[in-house]
Amino acid sequence: MVVPPHRDGGQVQYVPAPRARPNTAGLGQVLDWARKHLDRPLTVADLAARASLGPRTFVRRFAEATGMSPLRWLTAERVRHAQELLESTDEPVEWVARRTGFGTAPNFRQHFRRATSVSPQAYRRVFRANR
Repeated sequence: MVVPPHRDGGQVQYVPAPRARPNTAGLGQVLDWARKHLDRPLTVADLAARASLGPRTFVRRFAEATGMSPLRWLTAERVRHAQELLESTDEPVEWVARRTGFGTAPNFRQHFRRATSVSPQAYRRVFRANR
């Protein structure tokens, strides 16, 4: 019998977010570029221009390639990057918020909690205890 380990506070299991296949629909380079620039404000227009597509065509192809909207993908990638930073650094939440493109700590906390069901501090505490 397979039983998931208990997590405090009803915490969800941590499973790495699926990533789009490289070069899927010609968007692989755009996705890689966006991952390297998560700390910047990124818009559909920015990403579409990088892909040499119009915004509507880009959104349609992006959804076909990744199964989600560009905004949802960016938020998921930013949360994933924040998880890495929380696990590997002792930097304050405000610093992590800026480095991941969420801007402010309250905005970051809101998105992080929505995605993981725990606060950034609780996430860090759990993963630090597991080391």
